[in-house]
Amino acid sequence: MYNPEIEYQPLSVIKTFQEGKLREHLAYLKAHSKFYQNLFEREHIDIEKIKTLEDLQYIPFTTKQDLQLHNEDFFCVQKSRIADYITTSGTLSDPTTFAMTTRDLERLAYNEAISFVCADGGPGEIYQLMTTIDKRFMAGLAYFMGVMKMGSSVIRVGNGIPELQWDTIRRLKPDAIICVPSFILKIIQYAEKNGIDYRNSSIKKAVCIGENLRNQDFSLNLLGSKIKEKWDIALYSTYASTEMGTSFCECGAGKGGHHHPELIICELIDDEGNVVPEGEEGELTVTTLGVEGMPLLRFRTGDIARFHYEPCSCGRTSMRISPIIGRKNQMIKLKGTTLYPAAIFDVLDNVDYIENYYVEVSSNEIGTDAVTVVVGCHNPNEEEAVKDLKDRFRAKLRVAPDIRFGHPDEVRKVVMPEVKRKPVKFIDKRK
Repeated sequence: MYNPEIEYQPLSVIKTFQEGKLREHLAYLKAHSKFYQNLFEREHIDIEKIKTLEDLQYIPFTTKQDLQLHNEDFFCVQKSRIADYITTSGTLSDPTTFAMTTRDLERLAYNEAISFVCADGGPGEIYQLMTTIDKRFMAGLAYFMGVMKMGSSVIRVGNGIPELQWDTIRRLKPDAIICVPSFILKIIQYAEKNGIDYRNSSIKKAVCIGENLRNQDFSLNLLGSKIKEKWDIALYSTYASTEMGTSFCECGAGKGGHHHPELIICELIDDEGNVVPEGEEGELTVTTLGVEGMPLLRFRTGDIARFHYEPCSCGRTSMRISPIIGRKNQMIKLKGTTLYPAAIFDVLDNVDYIENYYVEVSSNEIGTDAVTVVVGCHNPNEEEAVKDLKDRFRAKLRVAPDIRFGHPDEVRKVVMPEVKRKPVKFIDKRK
């Protein structure tokens, strides 16, 4: 069973452990990474002087633009040693290529195995995978390998097609599903329309990806609450990205995603690049440990979060990450109120008559943010629906965006374009 001892050690022991890993990481980069060799030389960085986590402040950040402009300079192995090519989802920019060796794939499987164990998983379970494993997608492959490494079984159904999902559940009786949480509402809706007794199915839990289930106080948000009201299964929230090659998964306590110290070093930084005081929110910046093909040093993810350091009731003492507050470059200033798209999604996900939606932000004639929510629903009474939605937004966010209605099929073409692996629910047209 994969349950790393380091996650149960005092924070001081974890820090010392990570500092040893950091020194190994820096030596590897200096020996193998053209990008970081150039960085160390250009910035006159003597890696022998970087001994503590605090010393990371003397090293410049790595950005998504660096990965795009100098992609192959990050490769640390010959192409003959690359086992798998993947790309980022390209949600906010052009996809970036990542190259993984056989050892990187083993690390990825280990990461997911310990994450599933953290989510109260174990050998002998059956997981139904409701996400794609193709299209250069890291996550689906990671879940597949992680479930098997844990000693459990996996059913590769893929995303969408509620009829096939329920047919699989009926035939093979899986214990758990792995999916985007908003899709759970879709398969519930399908079950209710087709007389499927979903509450008495074999499913006992869902490992949820890609969307927040919780508020910052760890209570279920509107999406999570709506799922639980309909279907009383255990919900485990996760956070990950291709660049990190690491996931943060909740345990049964549901108090944030647990940090795996042997796989990644994490910092939270402010707008000036300084590490924020404990308890404050900041941009997550990561240093990947044990990666052979394309390791990263102080990579800015763009995701805003908080860290929690008090010991968890599960016994783990490692840091826990909060639900992601938003992405730094997606921050919206609407009528004087600062918010992130996730807060808008949270309101819309709790409206029964909405089939689908996307949020569009642009700059208006006076240079401030203009926000329009495009809602897909069948035959709406637009006047009543606009009033209802604006009331919901004002109650939750204090401000209301503009509302526009469209046919669900037309909205779906925007949200689920063929060239994308993930739903496009946020479109930024600001200059």
